[in-house]
Amino acid sequence: MLNRFMLILVFVPLAIILIALAVANRELVAFTLDPFNPGNPKLTLTLPLFIFLFLALAIGMVVGSLTTWVKQGRYRKLARQRGVEAENLRQAVSRAPAAPQAPVLPKPNS
Repeated sequence: MLNRFMLILVFVPLAIILIALAVANRELVAFTLDPFNPGNPKLTLTLPLFIFLFLALAIGMVVGSLTTWVKQGRYRKLARQRGVEAENLRQAVSRAPAAPQAPVLPKPNS
């Protein structure tokens, strides 16, 4: 239910905005990697502007995701260590002999 709500509330309007952005920015633009000779055809890429915008968005998402993943590495390592420790304790408890139970004495009649 929450997934469908998120889809309708967030992703549908976002898709409409991205489609409108792509339609509005269809003109060709030149992206050059040579700042000293901008007319160099070997280092110039000419594509519609929306492709460059979507590439920048995708690269930003990938870089942000990788940064988050790297920064959270210590927490994943700690969770793995604690999981191994918990499993070792479970195995130790299952291998330990059961403690002898004290016999149940009858209650004296009074």
